[in-house]
Amino acid sequence: MRAVELHHGTATDVGLVREVNEDSFLAAPPVFVVADGMGGHQGGDVASAIVVEEFARLADDGYDPHRGAEAIAATLARCGQRIAEYGAAQRARGATGPQAGTTAVVALLVEDAGEPKWLLANLGDSRVYRFAGGRLEQVSVDHSLVQELVDAGAITAEDAAVHPERHVITRALSGSEPAEADYFLLPLPSAERLVLCSDGISGMISDEEMAAVLGRADDPRDAADQLVAAALAAGGRDNATVVVVDVVGLAGEASYDAAAQRVSLEQKLGALP
Repeated sequence: MRAVELHHGTATDVGLVREVNEDSFLAAPPVFVVADGMGGHQGGDVASAIVVEEFARLADDGYDPHRGAEAIAATLARCGQRIAEYGAAQRARGATGPQAGTTAVVALLVEDAGEPKWLLANLGDSRVYRFAGGRLEQVSVDHSLVQELVDAGAITAEDAAVHPERHVITRALSGSEPAEADYFLLPLPSAERLVLCSDGISGMISDEEMAAVLGRADDPRDAADQLVAAALAAGGRDNATVVVVDVVGLAGEASYDAAAQRVSLEQKLGALP
């Protein structure tokens, strides 16, 4: 597969209400993930961390770019097994709290018809958006009760945004039963910028506000920081996590230095002199 130059930015915050950040994220080009845990401390945070650990292993080990969906499905199956084992161990110790679970949105580069493309997968109500030509479009479809009501024509999308059961998830990684992700294949020119986020972003700011941020922030690191800041300014009722990925163009094999970008990000955040 031809190398693709990617720039990315990430940001996360516990928010203004929650005590624990149950979100996890991964930016290990060409693999990107956001997972929003459910089940409270020592539940949701562990489940989302498992997703990131397993996809980090996929990024390290590599995958056949012609079999991306199989790679994602196998990785999600390992996540589900580990989450189930963790839940069983917790119950054996006498834990009685909510069962651990997590949403997951994944983006990785694959090859299709001789061209590099984005393969996207989602479980739950974390989202993937594409931003191109100044327009923002949600690619993933929420696995939620309100989305089912919208699809059935029972409520409008505007009603869904304020529905009292808008956080009820109909599909997620919980380990209790196999969960099948939805997959989407995008040509790179159709997605100049990808946004993966937890509902602490999409549930706090509108698509119009998100598009405005993405339109004025050329650097994906700035875009990520500003999206989280906007979610906090809107009330920060949930953990807020976002990964922003820009496709800069097709490049030579050695043109993208992920390690150098990590150093650049650490300098930006003041972690390095």
